[in-house]
Amino acid sequence: MTPSYNIASIPGDGIGPEVVSAAIQVVEKLAKKLGTFQIEFTHIPWGTTYYKQTGRYISEDALDTLRKFDAGIFGAVGAPDVPDHISLWGLLLAIRGPLQLYANVRPVRTFPGTKCPLNTATEGIDWMLVRENSEGEYAGQGGRSHVGQQWEAATEVAIFTRVGIERIMRFAFETAQSRPRKLLTVVTKSNSMRHGMVLWDEIATAVAKDFPDVTWDKMLVDAMTVRMVAKPQSIDTIVGTNLHMDILSDLAAALAGSIGVAPSSNLDPTRKNPSLFEPVHGSAFDITGKGIANPVATFWSAAEMLKWIGEKDAAEKLMTCVENVCAADVLTPDLGGTSNTQGVVDAVFAEIEKINA
Repeated sequence: MTPSYNIASIPGDGIGPEVVSAAIQVVEKLAKKLGTFQIEFTHIPWGTTYYKQTGRYISEDALDTLRKFDAGIFGAVGAPDVPDHISLWGLLLAIRGPLQLYANVRPVRTFPGTKCPLNTATEGIDWMLVRENSEGEYAGQGGRSHVGQQWEAATEVAIFTRVGIERIMRFAFETAQSRPRKLLTVVTKSNSMRHGMVLWDEIATAVAKDFPDVTWDKMLVDAMTVRMVAKPQSIDTIVGTNLHMDILSDLAAALAGSIGVAPSSNLDPTRKNPSLFEPVHGSAFDITGKGIANPVATFWSAAEMLKWIGEKDAAEKLMTCVENVCAADVLTPDLGGTSNTQGVVDAVFAEIEKINA
């Protein structure tokens, strides 16, 4: 029996609808060509427009709605006329935390059509970044008092729990173990953050004992930025906190060549809840509606989604098609090309048609 998957499509804001539409076209084309699985996308209109109409970024039954799906593909959130903390907490963080999508995974490598700007990366970059995605510095704890007074105070409390650290650390070691180099770097800041980050270090050391075949080291986050630039070949898999990896993953994408091709996965490794897949690049209102948004990051995110739901062969074929298109210089302006979004989609279509030809 041919497997069938139901996927939630949440295009969101800015170029989100453009790149999600592109990815859906490509995935549907691939599914039809291969004939080995069926896939159906259901549009969900959450985002800034929905917020302006309803006062909410997501519906009241959003979590129950999402649990009906096998996975979700997300575009972007954020608009110039809404403060970022409102849009982010209203949509993405309102989903990641409650659904316990605690592992944010970002593969980063020098992609065809991109050029690694580092002369130290003689062989390009091929890293896997794992970010704790449910607590830490983005736990949402804190508040403001004496608002408007000179002595106004604001607190932002980072929450590090044993269960939260252990599960992301175990996931990171398993990820490193699955890669050829079996190498993991644990990012920390325990020299100055003497409570939560010391616990982070202690649990890393304890979990490492269960993975004797994984070589691992520990590095302070500030020193890690230097290492990423100076010694990129010394790195393979990286794990860090919510804030640290939020920053380092964008740096990594830029070092590899372009944030326009960077994908991410918000995973529930227990598979009790559907995982969410999204490009890294954001809503990019400066190019919204111009038809030139780079869809590659969303294609790659869709491939990661296919892999996660069990269609590894389809995911690999999709990535081969996308890489062939980029290698042929069918690129959007952000990568120095002259193609538009639909031009890239059409080129991927042509590559899909060649499968099994």
